Amino acid sequence: MNIEKFKVLAKEYNLIPVYEIITADLLTPVLAYLKTREMSKYNFLLESVEGTASMARYSFIGSSPEKVFSNKGLQLNEILNGHPDEKSVSVFEYLRKEITRYKQTRLDELPDFTGGVVGFLGYENISLVERVIKFNSQPFNSPDSIFGIYKTILAFDHFKHQIILISNADLTEDKDIEASYNRAKNEIKKLKERLRQPVEHLSGFKLSQEVTHDFNADEFYKQVEAGKINIVEGDIFQIVLSKRFSAKYKGDLFNVYRALRIINPSPYMYYLEFGNEMKIAGTSPEDLLKVKNRKATVLPIAGTRRRGNNYEEDRHLEENLVNDPKELAEHTMLLDLGRNDLGRVCEYGTVKVVEKMKVQRYSHVMHLVSKVEGKLAEDKDSVDALMSCFPAGTVTGAPKIRAIQLIDDYENLERNVYAGAVGYFDFSGNLDMCIAIRTLFAKNSTVYWQAGAGIVADSKPELEAKEIKNKSAVMINALKYAEVIDEDSGN
Repeated sequence: MNIEKFKVLAKEYNLIPVYEIITADLLTPVLAYLKTREMSKYNFLLESVEGTASMARYSFIGSSPEKVFSNKGLQLNEILNGHPDEKSVSVFEYLRKEITRYKQTRLDELPDFTGGVVGFLGYENISLVERVIKFNSQPFNSPDSIFGIYKTILAFDHFKHQIILISNADLTEDKDIEASYNRAKNEIKKLKERLRQPVEHLSGFKLSQEVTHDFNADEFYKQVEAGKINIVEGDIFQIVLSKRFSAKYKGDLFNVYRALRIINPSPYMYYLEFGNEMKIAGTSPEDLLKVKNRKATVLPIAGTRRRGNNYEEDRHLEENLVNDPKELAEHTMLLDLGRNDLGRVCEYGTVKVVEKMKVQRYSHVMHLVSKVEGKLAEDKDSVDALMSCFPAGTVTGAPKIRAIQLIDDYENLERNVYAGAVGYFDFSGNLDMCIAIRTLFAKNSTVYWQAGAGIVADSKPELEAKEIKNKSAVMINALKYAEVIDEDSGN
């Protein structure tokens, strides 16, 4: 973008993405992330695999956020230019304030995401939306959410083998058009220089203890039976009970992300670093919510089978899945929940089931997936949509509020990252967030992960415990693989 075009756009917009395109045939997103994360303690890498194998078109990398904010309940902590500040405000209202400050131009040659607010929203934030929910569980010494505001990012275009370096010129901070343009160009120059630098030797990853997915089975069986009584008595239809696991480690958690993206490629793959507060590595298969141009979309997933070893076995497993009454009943319940969530924030009559119980195949599993869409009402925005859909029914059960209250009684711990959301808002108010499952989070040299099982009236405690162990095994395999993964970053 040249200065002449920039000046024209500056007459109408206060946030303008300045960009430069470079060839990326010798770089990968992983290598580029390793190069750029040395610029800051706060960074992100967002990737995606579509369908069975192919990378989605874009991967996104960000470093050096302009501002970082986190919350614990209604206490919001803000760090701007290294200066901390505390406020008493809902993180949802703060998100809305930050997003609505800007009027950003849309350029056809750029990807949908050109910078924005990136981070995680912890499960316990539902108590800021539904005030009848009061959590009494054991506290987890970590923020309920952490976000960074990233105005300079890299977008990998895997189709064209290019990197788009994007820096948003902010005219709300400086009305000097040429100075803002030059500042954005300088940020791009710094990124280019960083990408030319070799990577420091990537430190290894080592578990400091033997890792297992054992847990107190008797206690869990009692929780399952108690949940089934709640269902029989009509209190709930389903409840998702989970167990947390942890392990001490040394070294670089990014190796675990590298292992996860190989073992469990998914539609949402992410690595987030929040200074000393937390690191998150995940490969989630499931959307929480998308909002684009005021169209809100949820994609309920319920029903899973492994992939077959050949075409015939794959088709047999698919037939078994689409004819399983328990899977179909659970999916129908979550589909209704998704429609109700969108119905609270969308124009009357616009909420539609666009796709119903389609089989989607991934590298290791197949899922039953539906798609529900609606047009946001005039007085609602993407933050309202997030508040309505959060957290996903697939990690709570239904009815959602009562299930959450019972989960708190039975699990007696803060879920924090688990069952929350990871993703972004862009500067135009669009959002893309996934459910934080198949996700590890680390602080103070301890890595945590959690796995759950949906309990219904005829659930067998032994089988639900086995499901939790199977899900946990994926995380353990990634942790063990990270210990031996090739440490040569390919400078």
